[in-house]
Amino acid sequence: MSAASPPIIVFDLDGTLVDTAPDLISALNHVLDREGLRPVPLSAARNMIGAGARKLLERGLEVEGRVVSIGELDRLTRDFIDFYAEHIADGSRPFDGLEAALDRLASKGHSLAVCTNKLEWLSKLLLDRLDLTPRFAAICGQDTFGIAKPDPAFLRETVARAGGRLPGAIMVGDAGPDVGVARRANVPVIGVDFGYTDVPMTELKPDRLISHMRDLPDAIASLIAT
Repeated sequence: MSAASPPIIVFDLDGTLVDTAPDLISALNHVLDREGLRPVPLSAARNMIGAGARKLLERGLEVEGRVVSIGELDRLTRDFIDFYAEHIADGSRPFDGLEAALDRLASKGHSLAVCTNKLEWLSKLLLDRLDLTPRFAAICGQDTFGIAKPDPAFLRETVARAGGRLPGAIMVGDAGPDVGVARRANVPVIGVDFGYTDVPMTELKPDRLISHMRDLPDAIASLIAT
């Protein structure tokens, strides 16, 4: 990578930029309660997050041994999204050090984008509520292009929408789909070990691994220098 042209930095959202688990699990438990099922503890449910609302619901139902039809899952997903949208930033907060890290990256000329398997309108709503939206040149969700991570086309289209170039991009994420999309798109990836994943980030072998957002700018600089 060349330091002459600062690469665009593309972020996952849930578990990378923002700790969204409290509100996602609250919405999941709202739906489970309505169905007469037991709530899922936050600590046990964190690693269910990352593949979108429908998959989160499927995983929550599996914990209770509940199998539902496609139509019923559609209904439950709509209920989940309706409740979640109303409570999207009740407990969700940027991870510690995020805004300072984004300031440092912007000062060095990096463009920033979001590539998430969350729905686009929910992603924008969340980032609006947290006053983070203006920091990103593009915010793309699984419905933006009709594709999701780890499909490399999703990352390519996100970078293009943000006005960047894929050969000059770096992915930042917390789980397998983030490492997978970066590998398939042939771009470097930085993993965070404080997010939501059922496979430890160390086992996914990102190019760099960080444990706090304050370490992100230096991790990016080290990738540029290689």
